Amino acid sequence: MMMMKYFFRAVFMPLCAAFFFCIPSSNAASGVQKTVPKSFAAPSGVDLVAGDAIFLAGREAFRQGRRAQLEAARRELAATEHPLLPYLDYYLLRQGLDGRDAISIKTFLAREEGNYLGERLAADWLKSLAARQRWADASALYGRLKNPDQEARCAGAEARLNLSKSDKISEEAERLWMTITDVPSGCRSLFARLGETAPDEIYWQRPRLLVEWSKKEAFRLSLQVLPEEDLPDAKQITQLWDKPGVWLSSRKTAQTKTRAQREFVAFALARQAAFDAREAARLLESWQETLGKTLAAWAWGEIALSGARRHLPEAETWFDRSAARQLSLDAREWRVRAALRQKNWFALRRAIEDLPEEARNDPAWIYWLGRSYKEEGALNEARDIFWRLRGQTNFYGNLADEELEREIRFPLPAAAPVSAEEYRAARAHPGLRRALALFRLDCRLDAVREWNWSIQGMTDRQLLAAAKLAQEERIYDRAINTAERTREQHDYALRFLAPYDKQVRLAAREQALDDAWVYGLMRQESRFVVQAKSSVGASGLMQIMPATARWVARKIGLKDYDPKRVTDTETNLLLGTSYMRMVLESLQRHPVLASAAYNAGPGRARRWCADAPLEGAIYVETIPFNETRDYVKKVLSNSVYYTLIFTGKPASLRERLGTIPARERFVPEELP
Repeated sequence: MMMMKYFFRAVFMPLCAAFFFCIPSSNAASGVQKTVPKSFAAPSGVDLVAGDAIFLAGREAFRQGRRAQLEAARRELAATEHPLLPYLDYYLLRQGLDGRDAISIKTFLAREEGNYLGERLAADWLKSLAARQRWADASALYGRLKNPDQEARCAGAEARLNLSKSDKISEEAERLWMTITDVPSGCRSLFARLGETAPDEIYWQRPRLLVEWSKKEAFRLSLQVLPEEDLPDAKQITQLWDKPGVWLSSRKTAQTKTRAQREFVAFALARQAAFDAREAARLLESWQETLGKTLAAWAWGEIALSGARRHLPEAETWFDRSAARQLSLDAREWRVRAALRQKNWFALRRAIEDLPEEARNDPAWIYWLGRSYKEEGALNEARDIFWRLRGQTNFYGNLADEELEREIRFPLPAAAPVSAEEYRAARAHPGLRRALALFRLDCRLDAVREWNWSIQGMTDRQLLAAAKLAQEERIYDRAINTAERTREQHDYALRFLAPYDKQVRLAAREQALDDAWVYGLMRQESRFVVQAKSSVGASGLMQIMPATARWVARKIGLKDYDPKRVTDTETNLLLGTSYMRMVLESLQRHPVLASAAYNAGPGRARRWCADAPLEGAIYVETIPFNETRDYVKKVLSNSVYYTLIFTGKPASLRERLGTIPARERFVPEELP
């Protein structure tokens, strides 16, 4: 997770520099290891396990397209019984996807049936078959995939579309059309075909959603199938997106005779709302008759969505002018939040009841539905609704328990400890063995994928044993994530690990911070992966951005600070907890605001306050950024459980949430 940036984070992004390349944790020894490039040098004092260097040499040969060296490495690794031998087989077959090695590919798929590498090679081959328009083979192969990625799903949908000899858009293709934002290369031919053949009502939904998602390039590409007379030139599209008010001022009613022209006016109004919702509403009043009822209603929905995210009181009225059933799920949920921010409990309940059934069953909306009944005095109805969430170990389960006057505790009974036999079975599991070998070599992307694939379908006892194995190997993120998958038998000591105890508690004590809050934040930031690095550069246990690290180091007088040390445990903790203290002090020592500030910045945390004091739970639910909203909920719920673990006494989430001070009480401070 990142600090000071709120979008495109990747807490668990791979630590490998390239997709097929990784750096080992140890030095080469002898034999074929002499062929390992110098870039594979490892930290001193750690030795490679037998065969590791051979595997790395083979992996590097694959990355560089040197088949002879890859084959040689494969022969040598076969003599070591190394768990990663199947990866070298996979690399060799990847070089033969054009059909030359079809028999070998089928043999590998049969041998690796149900394993991660079998799924991966099948997906790769599927994409190759689709690229060569071998639709029957591609369709058959698609049917064996358990968890296809976006490109594989596109290849399968395109194969079936071609085999059907029909241009009618299938349900599967329509789902892809309506859910994929940035179109992968393997999906472009399918999307081009869908754009040309989809009925108008399906076609226009895509660019509308791309406007809502602020996907400029994907929006531009989605328009390429329009007839030339309907498509504005590139300069106009750029102006519509970046300066919608200017673009609209140049439009005349005579230029809106076609549906496409009217859609572009609606797009511009939605884009204007992203800059100034009130100005967009003013402009829409003059365009409403020209757009027509349906399109104007969509534009009102987009304006309402932007207004709700900015906590504008007019948002409720704008939503009322929209066509509720045409709103995206995101917009419909923000309709709930707009009513919540205004404490309009009747409108909130009506908006929740208007959500799709699956969304209505989200713990957030179950809780707020219960609150709407409580606030209007229907206490029995409220209690029945809160009862549905009782005992759930999440933010809204915690709040519901407190509404029911139940202490927040871990559910009982606790799972029995993992037995020696269960632990041995986990350590002997082929997929987990491969994952551990990949973790050892810092091939984190493949390691996480191999691990996650291997635990699919495991029983609770097997999951707990795998989580215990990960804990013993200090792969704390997999331990937590695996323990969280159990359905009936739970071990919350594994779910809420507290590694680096001495260092964390010392750092928290020196900054006068609640160590349960520090652990709650770290668990959400990095899952205790020391080398974690996000896509925007945040590093270490506390995911510190480089600029923030430099600023904090200067503020605390850390004269020997070196950016290369930012992932060092003690340095990272010092910088991270120092920054936590600074944002806490700048935000009236309120943990909700400080948690939001750690993720999205102090300025935003202040801006999201209301003109009057606001209930903490309402503040959290109406945070505009999805990432930060989810982050704050989890950090605060985590901290409640860490308090329970550390003290043995239940803590109150409601007390931690408290009341958020009015915006005017804050004086801006110099914080990054």
